[in-house]
Amino acid sequence: MTELVHLDVDGGVGTVTLDSPHNKNALSQQLTGELLERLDSAGADDAVRVIVVRSALDVFCSGADLSEATTVGMGVGAQRMVDVQRAIVANPKPVVARVAGPVRAGGIGIVAAADISVAGESATFALTEVRLGLAAATISLTVLPRLTDRAAAYTFLTGNAFDALEAARLGLLTLTVPDEGLDEAVTTVLASLLKGVPQGLRETKLLLNRDLLADIDARGKDLAGLSASLFGSPAAQEAMLAFLNRKKS
Repeated sequence: MTELVHLDVDGGVGTVTLDSPHNKNALSQQLTGELLERLDSAGADDAVRVIVVRSALDVFCSGADLSEATTVGMGVGAQRMVDVQRAIVANPKPVVARVAGPVRAGGIGIVAAADISVAGESATFALTEVRLGLAAATISLTVLPRLTDRAAAYTFLTGNAFDALEAARLGLLTLTVPDEGLDEAVTTVLASLLKGVPQGLRETKLLLNRDLLADIDARGKDLAGLSASLFGSPAAQEAMLAFLNRKKS
């Protein structure tokens, strides 16, 4: 089985790379399982002081794996999305998302869960769940705390795409930079984080994420159940199959 998520450690930085080109980094059971393993490994490695999550592709993440959702269901996948967000929020190391290319649906949960998210200006975002008879249930745990009520209502209900500058204005991103300056901007953020003493970074992150982590633990299972039931509903199955058929034609 080809590895879909890689971990490389260099200079105190653990780089977790999503690399599933056949489905544009869709959140399959294999990808989310490997992502959880890499985050856990980086968090436990004393040689890692900061974690970067990035894509090897020109797409950051295309959202849920709809082929999987229409065959094996989302009982496991929905809970995995809660677990991935928790693994980022609870990780003892600061997590930086390097965002390039489209980010759709569940992928936005990764961006929102990260402590710092930096995107190139050509990155685009869309919470497309409503167009498939779904709701952004599991990722609401991390996305809603980043947005104002008005921004949440607009992005969640319309499913419209928005660019990286708008994502930063809405609070989803920490910083948007020109595409050609993305790596430099991420390097600058990492250099600042690496100046922190590990204990200081760990305890500060605990303070910042205390309420968010408590909410994930309190409501994550219920939201995963809601998500799985919506994915399995006739309306969503019909919409997802129609979408997959349009992609094939």
